[in-house]
Amino acid sequence: MTSTLSQKVKDFLQERRFTVLATINQDGSPQLTTMWYLFENDMIVMNTKAGRVKDRNMRRDPRISVCFENGYSYLTISGTAELIDDPEIAQRDIHRLAVRYNGEEKARQQVEQTFSKEKRVTIHLRCEQVIDGL
Repeated sequence: MTSTLSQKVKDFLQERRFTVLATINQDGSPQLTTMWYLFENDMIVMNTKAGRVKDRNMRRDPRISVCFENGYSYLTISGTAELIDDPEIAQRDIHRLAVRYNGEEKARQQVEQTFSKEKRVTIHLRCEQVIDGL
């Protein structure tokens, strides 16, 4: 385990791929969700609709992990989630994520038709523990 990110890890995280977010359910069992993410300033940025199970779990217990895979290679990052409830920041971030994964036009449609009507939450994860299986 290491807490510093190599250039190889940073390059891997810049590629467009999905991550799996693990939160802790109230009974202690894991809850897993496939997520969009951005990697900025050595931090993972994600976004969710407020009130979802993962949101409730992180408010109760902010310890989370994310796992990124590429075939048999993987990267796992663990740490403490910081939830940002500011609606302006959350809407900006879901738009940026939608552009990354779906392109500008589809992102605009998603924001207009869905995301702008939701209360969104941005999730920041600083890379506290890293398991590099790349």
